[in-house]
Amino acid sequence: MKIKPAKISKVLPNSIGEEIGFEAGDAILSINGIKPRDLIDYQFLCAEEILQLEILDSQGKIHNLEIEKDFDMSLGLEFETALFDSLIQCNNNCPFCFIDQQPPGKRKTLYLKDDDYRLSFLYGSYLTLTNLSPKEWQRIEQMRLSPLYISVHATEPEIRKKLLKNPQAGEIKNQLKWFESKDLQIHAQVVVCPGINDQKHLQTTLLDLASFHNKEFPTVISAAVVPVGLTRFRPEKDELIPVNPAKAKEVIAQVESLQKKFYQQFNSNFVWLADEWFLIAQQELPSEFHYEDYPQIGNGVGSIRQFIKEFQQIGKNLLPQKINTPKTLTWVVGNAVEKAFQPLVKQLNQVEKLHIKLAPLRSEYWGVDITVTGLLTGQDLVKNLKNQDLGDGILIPSLMLKHDDTVFLDDMTIEEVSKILNTSIFPVNGVEELIKTCISTEKFDSI
Repeated sequence: MKIKPAKISKVLPNSIGEEIGFEAGDAILSINGIKPRDLIDYQFLCAEEILQLEILDSQGKIHNLEIEKDFDMSLGLEFETALFDSLIQCNNNCPFCFIDQQPPGKRKTLYLKDDDYRLSFLYGSYLTLTNLSPKEWQRIEQMRLSPLYISVHATEPEIRKKLLKNPQAGEIKNQLKWFESKDLQIHAQVVVCPGINDQKHLQTTLLDLASFHNKEFPTVISAAVVPVGLTRFRPEKDELIPVNPAKAKEVIAQVESLQKKFYQQFNSNFVWLADEWFLIAQQELPSEFHYEDYPQIGNGVGSIRQFIKEFQQIGKNLLPQKINTPKTLTWVVGNAVEKAFQPLVKQLNQVEKLHIKLAPLRSEYWGVDITVTGLLTGQDLVKNLKNQDLGDGILIPSLMLKHDDTVFLDDMTIEEVSKILNTSIFPVNGVEELIKTCISTEKFDSI
């Protein structure tokens, strides 16, 4: 893979990089004579106390610099991308892949099939291990890239090959043994596809994964069980069956039975159910204690419970008894969290002169009856909210948007939706920003 210069996007204030004079748009060509392939290489190479840097500035001129620093001091540089070569893409043909369940003609980045172990290590994205060369396996071992996040789905070779549509997928148990032999760790996920890897196959998979946890230094740290998500754009004849309430209740009962066994054995639940199972089954979410240290929060395991807890804690400190100017806002969420978020709306509305209306929406764009907030699109907002009294504006979680941008999953922008609905739209990132936006008395513009 061709290695490109590591282009700097931001120089942190009061950092070594700012002191030296780095600017956004400059790029690092090499560090101590080595071209970094990715952010992992960059961090490893920058751990040295003396750095010989070859820099390409934004005007196209090359500079050679020597920096002497403490070994643990960062240069304070951020980059446009974590990968300075090419993304390692997926070589599977999973019928449940969300990438293949999107309509054509949207922005190119929506169709990139990431199966890159480096992004797994850096950001917790899941990979399948089917596309790694011996050189990459060696790098994982040498650089101790652990934990990684692995999409297991099934440990029985024929079942996993059927799910991934890849003959190499049957090696998963041997690969788990490799991680065990190298004292490297993983978090595992199982996407349940009814009729394929559920029931006895799910039981086998979770027991197999647990067999790699039964050590002082466990190989498999945790496992998440996630329901398959299907959209109206999915390929025809994909052999997949949506998860209905009856199936959700069945899987919950099966996994909860195993959790009791694992807790006696490991003093940990070890395996957790994604929140969606309880939402589909219309059952109460488990208690906060159930999730331990939230090892699978990125998989939607306990994310609602954590949000509620954080809201209650921050709300106690931030929410006043009243605000000076009356304000009405519409808070948009996926209909999956309607019941869970009602107490939060009640808490907000206890503030005098503040009125928050919850708008739990179903995504007709994706054709998903039970919709998580992150899947809502601009078209969903327009279809569901047009000609409604939206008060002084709409609150939307920023997770509905492209990172650091104002674009929804359907490529509509906040500006377009705001114009159609004739109201302001306020993206909020996290609980604190949500509450501060609700109680703010300042005049502010939508993004």
